[in-house]
Amino acid sequence: MPLPVTNTRPPAPEQSPNRASELHALKSQSFAAWLLVSVFEWLARSSMHTRLRVGRILTSVAWVTLRRRRRIAQRNIELCFGNLSASERKKLLREHFRALTQSFVDRSVIWFGTPDEIRAFVTVSGIEQIHAYTDRHEPAMLLAPHFIGLDAAASRLTLAGPEGATIYAEQRNKLIDDFVRLGRGRFHNVHLISRRDGIRGLIRLIKQGMPFYYLPDMDLGRRGAALVPFFGVPAYTQMSTAQLARQFNMPVFPIISTWDPKTGKYHVDVLPELKTFPDPAKSLEQDTAHLNELLETWIRPRPAQYYWVHRRFKHRPDGEPSPYE
Repeated sequence: MPLPVTNTRPPAPEQSPNRASELHALKSQSFAAWLLVSVFEWLARSSMHTRLRVGRILTSVAWVTLRRRRRIAQRNIELCFGNLSASERKKLLREHFRALTQSFVDRSVIWFGTPDEIRAFVTVSGIEQIHAYTDRHEPAMLLAPHFIGLDAAASRLTLAGPEGATIYAEQRNKLIDDFVRLGRGRFHNVHLISRRDGIRGLIRLIKQGMPFYYLPDMDLGRRGAALVPFFGVPAYTQMSTAQLARQFNMPVFPIISTWDPKTGKYHVDVLPELKTFPDPAKSLEQDTAHLNELLETWIRPRPAQYYWVHRRFKHRPDGEPSPYE
C-alpha cells in the first residue's frame, strides 16, 4: 500500500520569480541564444500534432547527419541484443532515433510550458513514496536509468518539489550549458552539481536530508568502477551508487520514464523502494553487478527508449580493442 502524503509539504510554486529576467539575460547573449530560446518557446506553444510532426522531420535529419552517434547506437544494440535478427535490430535502432529526437523537441514543453501543461504532458505515479521521506527531511536516492525521458521525469519531480539535487555534465558550448541549466533548474530549489567538481557537494546535500536524482549507468572510466555484465557484455560500472546508498542508509527508488509514441505524452513511474539493492552482505562489486541486472529488467520492456547513443562499453580491459573502432 502506498505511503500517505503528509500535508507539511508546501504547494509547488509556478516557478522561480527570477525566471523572466533569467530568460531575458540568456536571450541577450547573442542572436544564436535568442533564436534557440525563441524556437523552444514557439514549440512549447504549439500543438502536440505540430511537435510530433517536427519530431518526425528532425528524426529523418538526425538519421542522416548524426552518423557517428548512429553507429554507436547500432553497435550497442548489436552487443546487447545479439538474439535479434538484423532486421529487428535495425527496426529497434530506427525506433530509438525517433524517440531520442522527439525527447529533444519535447524539452520545449518541459522547460517552457506552464506548470499545468507539464502536469498534463508528464504524468507520474508513486511520487508519494518520495514525499514520505522529504516531508521528514530524510534523504532518498532517485535512481534514474538513461531513458530518453529522463529530463521529463526530472522536471516533473522537481515541479512537485520541494528541493533536490543532481549531478550533471557541463556542456562544452557555454550557450547550450546555460540553456540546459536554466531548463533543469526551473522549479523549486534544484542543486545542479557539476560532475567535474566531484561528489563532495552531493554528500553535503545528502547530509542535509535532500533527495537526489542519480544516473547510475554511464561509463565514466575504470576508477571506482567494477567490470560487471550489462546485457552479457562486461561494462565498467561505477560502484558509487551502492557506496552512497550504504553509507547513508538511503532508500533507493527507481525512476522509470516512458514516452508513448501514440499520444506523444510521458509517464513517470516511481517504483517501490528496492529491497535487494544495496545489500551489505555482498561486496560492492556484487552489488553493482546486481544493479546492472535490475537495469536490464527495466530496459527490456522499452528497449528503444534507452540511451544507446552513449558509448556504454567505451573503456575496455587492457589489450581489448574498443567495440566502436
